[in-house]
Amino acid sequence: MKAEIIAVGSEMLTAYRADTNSLLLTAELNKLGIEVARKVIVGDERAVLRETFREALEHAELVIAIGGLGPTEDDVTREAVTELLGRKLLLNEEILRGIQERFRRFGRVMSETNKRQAMVPEGATVLENKRGTAPGLWMEERGRIVILLPGPPNEMKAMFEAQVRGRLEKVSSGLRLHTRELRVAGLPESEIDQRIAPIYTGYADAQTTILAAPGEIQVHLRAWSGDAAAASRMLDEMVERIRFALGEAVFTISGEDMETVVANVLNQNHATIAVAESCTGGLVAQRLTSIPGSSSYFLGGVVCYSNELKSAWADVPAELIETKGAVSAEVAIALAEGIRRSTGAQLGIGITGIAGPSGGTPEKPVGTVHIALANESATKVRSMHFPGDRERVRLYASQTAMDLVRRYFLQKQRETAAKV
Repeated sequence: MKAEIIAVGSEMLTAYRADTNSLLLTAELNKLGIEVARKVIVGDERAVLRETFREALEHAELVIAIGGLGPTEDDVTREAVTELLGRKLLLNEEILRGIQERFRRFGRVMSETNKRQAMVPEGATVLENKRGTAPGLWMEERGRIVILLPGPPNEMKAMFEAQVRGRLEKVSSGLRLHTRELRVAGLPESEIDQRIAPIYTGYADAQTTILAAPGEIQVHLRAWSGDAAAASRMLDEMVERIRFALGEAVFTISGEDMETVVANVLNQNHATIAVAESCTGGLVAQRLTSIPGSSSYFLGGVVCYSNELKSAWADVPAELIETKGAVSAEVAIALAEGIRRSTGAQLGIGITGIAGPSGGTPEKPVGTVHIALANESATKVRSMHFPGDRERVRLYASQTAMDLVRRYFLQKQRETAAKV
């Protein structure tokens, strides 16, 4: 079954309000074996709404609209759909009494405009709203299903769970969506596709999407199937072949973010870490501590922008800063080694760079970042040039720093295995 979601509300056509309801709704529909083929955002204009629903019903067996069921004059979703289907709007006395009772419970008098929410198209099934005054509606027309849901997220979600999911389960095809998600660090999107295209193009029953995200590339594998075991075998086979093609650049095959992966590897190795950050401004520390239980591996960190505090807090020699410059591989190494010594951590991260938009020079342009990882016996440093604005440079730097930690433990595993 193909579905189309229509998010209704002129406010979502401005820069100040985003459509988040359709994200939840898409996930729920996919669980039921219903594929969302298109999403549309449309303003509160009756003629435009009517045309949007007409187009949707031409392409999809299921059309779900969110919003535009309120009491005000600009809430015209039910009117637009009713006109399109050639039906009449009738006052539902039971709904009206329910709205009046809700107002009484809150010690308020119902406005006359709320009567509009008790108007129901001929032949529609009313979907009870226990969290608001706007009931939902379920209509069927020439083999198509139209569902109208309220816009407030708490009302929409509760109504879908209580009133819609069970009904859709009875009419869905029985197919289910099966997915896998690999995330990759350190390789560009084009190279990833070059390596894995010969693999995924050989699976006609699977869809592969490669998405670029800040600091990583995501490879999404999807298959619609009524045979869960067969779909899992196929996707697992694809995952193993792709992971072999991309090597250690794959940092997860189950969709976790980098901070979760690094937290797991630190815990598995009973390792501790501390950070000394300049251009990232504490972003690495923030990401490492965003995981519950981070106190088991994160000992602490400092944000040392000034040269004086690099020396005072991370024991970076002042003469090193003067001779090599604050933004240098040598200072990054000193930051990592200094913070490791002062905290007693097994690993220390040092980051220094120019996040921009100003401060760059021809020798050290904006985006220049040096990242070091120190342990008790050695220090590794990476010197990078990240493109983009200040936020992008900082995020890429933090991602690279954590990927250094992950790769450090992979190297340790290889060294241990070689000795056996």
